[in-house]
Amino acid sequence: MNLNLFGHAGQWLMVDCGVTFQEPLNTQNPTLFDVVSADPKFIVEHKEHLAGIVITHAHEDHLGAIPYLWQRFQAPIYTTAFTAEVLRRKLQQFNLLDQVPIIEVNTGDTQNIGVFSVQWLATTHSIPEPHGLVIRTPAGAIFHTADWKIDANPVLGKKFQSRPFERMAEQGISAMVCDSTNALKPGYSTSEAAVYPELKKLISETRNRVVVSCFSSNIARLITLGRIAKETGRYFSPIGRSLQNMVSIARTTGYWPADIPVADQRHLGYLPAEEVLAVATGSQGEPRAALRRLANDGFRDLQLEKGDRVIFSSMIIPGNEDAIAALVRALKARGFNVIQAHETARPIHASGHPCQEELKLLYDWVQPKIAIPTHGEPEHLDFHQKLASERGIEFSFSGRNGDLYVIAPEPRLQKNVVKTGRIPLQFSAN
Repeated sequence: MNLNLFGHAGQWLMVDCGVTFQEPLNTQNPTLFDVVSADPKFIVEHKEHLAGIVITHAHEDHLGAIPYLWQRFQAPIYTTAFTAEVLRRKLQQFNLLDQVPIIEVNTGDTQNIGVFSVQWLATTHSIPEPHGLVIRTPAGAIFHTADWKIDANPVLGKKFQSRPFERMAEQGISAMVCDSTNALKPGYSTSEAAVYPELKKLISETRNRVVVSCFSSNIARLITLGRIAKETGRYFSPIGRSLQNMVSIARTTGYWPADIPVADQRHLGYLPAEEVLAVATGSQGEPRAALRRLANDGFRDLQLEKGDRVIFSSMIIPGNEDAIAALVRALKARGFNVIQAHETARPIHASGHPCQEELKLLYDWVQPKIAIPTHGEPEHLDFHQKLASERGIEFSFSGRNGDLYVIAPEPRLQKNVVKTGRIPLQFSAN
């Protein structure tokens, strides 16, 4: 989950407001699930100082808490068109659509939000319209990367451009708050386009039904699978509410190609096996998702048979190992041919986060005075801190949830001040 607060001159700017991926509440009853957000107590107590909320992109861990928490904040939300559409559909489910002011912005725009000047910079990631933010104040400027990678050949959007980030070094960046998800992985992340040929081979070489499970928000992967279905004589059909909703949003916002048909899941059971390419929710072993129901032969519109192929075109999110392993066992027990991304040398999944060489390039381009790693477990943050120091960054902080970083007038780290409520209302260069 992500919830960041940037403070200056008595005002606060919130960047992202997400939930965790679902985790079992009770290990004795793993079917009990809930969502978890960051504790908003501090900013709720000072909401009159909250100038606005910025959402960087439409992943659940960046916007999923808004419907639950917005009434506690009651501040305007700034984001781009695709993310706004995702958010509006969520708010509608909570009867909040008419209450929440959403201000749409475009790539490159700069918005004055209270004392903050916020510029949206396009990056590449695994969802449409990902953006990093340059947040400027009289005290200094911060570059908040959000989720990103360097992809020279994305399926959606423009390729990663380095020049806007190189310009930051010329302008001066006080601190860079940067994604650490893949900080332990050497080299570069795989391009989204590289997934296409390998998935096509796996789908083409079988005459049985094929079910692919991937993250529902990865519109590029869904488009890739839609193209493969068309080229291999299969019908592409998303099964599971979140997948169907994402395809609908992609159509509404113009990201879904008009020449890729989408079949209704109710028709899948009537098709010959060699004509079925279904995309199912549940890649992380979620108990109520479509893939789990297929494993248990409890899905009304499609029943799988021995020899059918199930492809996990996704990573294993830390903490979900046991749930995924149990799901794979259930699938294999019924005679399905299961292929997982981490067990094959074929690139059938591309991460949306930067590996070590990409992190090094970004530090060389931006040259911030301070490095603040974010996103990841302690080992990711600590390694990222070491990497930043090796790139010549003067200060690097590896903190934990709730820590406050004082960036100006002198960089220093105050631990746990958010948790204990001792956060100051002002810090600036004065």
